[in-house]
Amino acid sequence: MLKFYDSYSKTLIEFNYTGQINMYVCGLTPYDKAHVGHLRTCLAFDSIKRLLIKSGLEVQHIQNITDVDDKIIKRCKETGTDPKVLTETNHNEALEMFDKVGIIRADVYPKVTLHIKEIIEIIQKLIKNGYAYQTKSGVYYIVGKFLKYGKLSGQNLDEVKDGSRLEVDETKYNPEDFALWKNTSGEIIEFDSPWGTGRPGWHIECSAMAGKYAKKLHIHGGARDLIFPHHENEIAQSEGATNEKFAELWLHTGFLTVDGEKMSKSLGNFITIDKIVNKFSKNAIRFFMLNSHYRSPVDYNEAQLEAASESVERILNSIGLLREELKVKLNGPDANFKQETNDLVKEIWSYLRNDFDTPNALAKLFDLVRVINKHVSKEKIDHAQLLLLDSGLQNILWVFGFEEENKLSGLDSKKSELEEIIKEFGLKTKSKPDEMIESLIELRIDARAKKDYKKSDLIRSKLKEIGIIIEDSSSGQRWKVE
Repeated sequence: MLKFYDSYSKTLIEFNYTGQINMYVCGLTPYDKAHVGHLRTCLAFDSIKRLLIKSGLEVQHIQNITDVDDKIIKRCKETGTDPKVLTETNHNEALEMFDKVGIIRADVYPKVTLHIKEIIEIIQKLIKNGYAYQTKSGVYYIVGKFLKYGKLSGQNLDEVKDGSRLEVDETKYNPEDFALWKNTSGEIIEFDSPWGTGRPGWHIECSAMAGKYAKKLHIHGGARDLIFPHHENEIAQSEGATNEKFAELWLHTGFLTVDGEKMSKSLGNFITIDKIVNKFSKNAIRFFMLNSHYRSPVDYNEAQLEAASESVERILNSIGLLREELKVKLNGPDANFKQETNDLVKEIWSYLRNDFDTPNALAKLFDLVRVINKHVSKEKIDHAQLLLLDSGLQNILWVFGFEEENKLSGLDSKKSELEEIIKEFGLKTKSKPDEMIESLIELRIDARAKKDYKKSDLIRSKLKEIGIIIEDSSSGQRWKVE
C-alpha cells in the first residue's frame, strides 16, 4: 500500500488508485540556466514516478514551461534576446542535463504562450462565478471569497493582507487580491484578450494547463517554496472555476542549500546543473539526492557526492559478483539465507511505499548487499534465491535510477595509453581497447600462476594509473573503468 504525506491535509494518506494517474509538477521558468535546486525537485519526482510505475500504475506526467514571466521579459530587454529563443534554449539544455541524470521525460511539456485560449476561458469562468473582477490594470481574484484560502500554506487572511501591502496596487479592491491578467501596452510579450492587451498572471497558467491535460489531478507537486503563494492560488482559482477539488494529493520537496543557505545569485552560491553533471556520475548524483528524504533539505556537499559514487559501486559490484559466482559455484539451498534476504527486500519496499523513505530503504539495501556478499563467499550457494534476488534488485535499482555502467564506455580515449602498456610487456597490440585489457589480464593470470607477483602487481598498477581497475574474486578476475 502506497502512502504519502499530503501537504494540504498535513497527514499521511493512503494512495489507493489503479490504472492511469495524472501527476502535474511545476516546471521551469527558463530565463536562465537551470540550477541544482531544480535538479533536486525533478529528480525526486522522477524517482516517485518510478515507484508509482513499479507499483502497477500508469503515470501521465505533466510539467509546464513558464515561457512568459517578468524575469523573462527583463532578461530579454537586457540582452536583446528573443523570448522564444531564450526560453527554448535554456529549457532544451535543462532537459539534456536531466537526461544525463536518468530523469524520465514528462509526457507533456505545455508552454504558457501556447495556452492563452485556455487561460482566458478559466478567467472568464472565475468572473462569471463571482471570484474575479476587472480594473483598468487587469483582472484580479477575490481572495476573501474563497473560504478555504490558506489551508495549504497554513496562513490566515490577516497574514496574507499584511504581506500584500508590500506591493500596493491602487486599482485592486483588496490588497490581498492577486492578478489573473495583467494589462500591457507595447510589451515584448503580450496577447489579445477580452480585457485588453496583456499577459496572464503567474498562478493562473498552471490552473489552466493542469485542467486541460488532467480532468482529474491525482498528484500535484513542486518545491516547497511554491506552497505560497503559487500553489495556494492555484487551488483558489481552480476550485473557484470548477467547484470541484483541484488535486487529490500535494507533494513538496525540501530546499537544496549550499553551506546551509538557500541557493541564490545574490549570495554567489548559484550552481548550474551542467557543473554537477560534468563533474559527477549519474549514480553518484542520484544517490546523494536520494540519501535524504524528499521532503527534507539537502545541503550541497561535493565530498558526499564523491562518497556517493563509491556507495553505488559497492551495490553494483555485489550484483556483478553474485552473477559470476552463480557460474562457477555449486548449488546449495539455504533456508536461513532465503528468509533473511526475503525479509530485507520486503523492508526496502515497505520504506519506499511509506512516503518514499529513501534513506531507510538505502540503509536496508546495504544490509542486503552485505548478506549477499557473505553468502556468495561460501563453497555452495543458493542458486534459486540468488537468481530471484538479482531480478528483484533490478526493480529496486530502477526506482532509485541506479544503472550499471557500460564497462566499455570511455575506453576509446584510453587506446593509446593501453598500446604503450601492451608494448611495455612485450605483447601485440589489438584493434580494440577491451581486447588489449583481456591480453594483459591473461598475462597477469600467467604471472600469478608462476608466482611472479611483482609482474602481476605491476600490470594491475599500470592499468590503475589510466583508470582501469582489476578486481580479483573466487571466480576469476574482473575489470572496470574507474
